[in-house]
Amino acid sequence: MDERRTPSPCSSRPSSPRTPPCEMFGPVGIEAVLDQLRIKAMKTGFEFNIMVVGQSGLGKSTMVNTLFKSKVWQSPAPNLDVPMPQTLELHSVTHVIEEKGLKLKLTVTDTPGFGDQINNDKCWDPILSYINQQYEQYLQEELLITRQRHIPDTRVHCCVYFVPPTGHCLRPLDIEFLRRLCRTVNVVPVIARADSLTIEERDAFRSRIQQNLKNHCIDVYPQQCFDEDINDRLLNSKIREQIPFAVVGADREHIVNGRCVLGRKTKWGIIEAPISRT
Repeated sequence: MDERRTPSPCSSRPSSPRTPPCEMFGPVGIEAVLDQLRIKAMKTGFEFNIMVVGQSGLGKSTMVNTLFKSKVWQSPAPNLDVPMPQTLELHSVTHVIEEKGLKLKLTVTDTPGFGDQINNDKCWDPILSYINQQYEQYLQEELLITRQRHIPDTRVHCCVYFVPPTGHCLRPLDIEFLRRLCRTVNVVPVIARADSLTIEERDAFRSRIQQNLKNHCIDVYPQQCFDEDINDRLLNSKIREQIPFAVVGADREHIVNGRCVLGRKTKWGIIEAPISRT
């Protein structure tokens, strides 16, 4: 197994025979392992690196802030005097989020300029190069004899790909990029600004995208190799039925039936965010 792809899509492994349980003559204290792991996890915390990819104006920054309910990422205000960048750029920002004593080191990588040009040929090369570079950097640290006690994990754990809500199907740019991206990292496609589509349009759009993914052999998360357990298989099947997820981002709170909710206020009501309906 290629260590550079951990925890990216895994490869199939041969099943090992079941080992019969050993007869025990008394307690040995292994029940304390779970408590020890929990204490260690609470002390060190976790790292999660997410990349968001999509055209400008699809609400990537708002969606990230909605997911983590904080000002994780803030897009620069549009300036008509500043010309649009001619090449794709990668910007990363790191925050430490703490909830009930558990710390999460969150790194968000944005890709401004993706798909915004007239000629988008090979616009995905900087993204794939960045992802592979992080894998290589982590692998080189692991290969050292006197490596660090805690290796900084800069690998991209998940890539959220924002599909424009056209209501038709995946564009050639989406297909070509996803075909290359799914071989390198876990990909989660989402329908951006899903509130711009009716329920019927959204369901038809999702069905066409699922067919596009199947026809072009695009293996998004969760992959089939995660279906080893029967419970995981059932859960993953339900998740695959809802891919791509329909998402709505919001950064303002509103009072609905006496409770404060995060959502967007429209003429016909308030849309709570984030949402994902089947």
